[in-house]
Amino acid sequence: MRIVLDAMGGDFGPEITVAGAVMAAREFSLPLILVGRQAMVQSELAKHDTAGLAIAVVDAAEEITMEDKPGDVVRSKPNSSMHVGMRLVKQGEADAFVTMGNTGGALAVALFELGRIKLDGQRRIHRPALATRFPTKSGSCLLLDIGANTDWKPVYLQQFAVMGNIHAQSVLGIPQPRLGIVSIGEEEGKGNIQVKEAYDLIKATPGLHFIGNLEGKDIPAGTADVVVTDGFTGNVILKLSEGVASLIVQGLREEIMRTARTKLGGLLAKPAFRAFGQRMDYAEYGGAVLLGLNHICIIGHGRSNPRAVRSAIKVASEAVAADVPGKIRAGLAQQPVA
Repeated sequence: MRIVLDAMGGDFGPEITVAGAVMAAREFSLPLILVGRQAMVQSELAKHDTAGLAIAVVDAAEEITMEDKPGDVVRSKPNSSMHVGMRLVKQGEADAFVTMGNTGGALAVALFELGRIKLDGQRRIHRPALATRFPTKSGSCLLLDIGANTDWKPVYLQQFAVMGNIHAQSVLGIPQPRLGIVSIGEEEGKGNIQVKEAYDLIKATPGLHFIGNLEGKDIPAGTADVVVTDGFTGNVILKLSEGVASLIVQGLREEIMRTARTKLGGLLAKPAFRAFGQRMDYAEYGGAVLLGLNHICIIGHGRSNPRAVRSAIKVASEAVAADVPGKIRAGLAQQPVA
């Protein structure tokens, strides 16, 4: 198994990605290929102890920045670290691609270089979906889509449901995942026309443990193992949750520091706060997997720290070990996909 990492991706570039790669290579004994401006990547690698680690560097003359428009990068930067890295996967020289870079750019290049899964004849995945683990009361759930598709059709969500179900089974180890669709009410029949149509399609799909509609509060409560929604709504859910978590942490910190008594209480409760913080930390979940492609592509947060990069590489290795694209291809081929 070999994982390709876009060393130029993210808000902080090689300084963070290389540090995360070294952590992953040492902890998981994984061969890694770092793609980017070779001199910069080698310079960062020299700052770390890499003895005994299987880390190779492949040069890429260009990079896709956070300011680049997704619609332009496919043709305008053919030698970017994303293009070069994904070509290595496409050509069989590596098994998965990981980036912390421009999400829209990564999606555009992935569609061009890796392609959507083709089922039979002219049938293929309509749209890939970004899926990530989301913290819940009982551990975590798989939330998709979180931003790949802001415009959507009900059949997209039906495919997301099948792909999410397969990923939860093969990677998260849940034999019969409880699957729900986000709506404005728990009762059947609630939601807009698109959600109602998607509900009916998912309900009629064999092999799913469909539990119906989910309200926003049901997601952190752990009511479902797989939560299906469109990319616009999913992204709002994710970003709002990040903001609320930050607000809670900051508010607790301010209250704990208010008096000597609360400072003492905070000191005693510090281990519990640390453990809770780890459960809520996006760095523990790494990146989102782009389901529906012929090969594995993981997209992480732009402001990822080294631990988040390390976790994203772990997510990629788990998806490779489970042969997620192969299982999705086989699972969807048996469905009456429109």
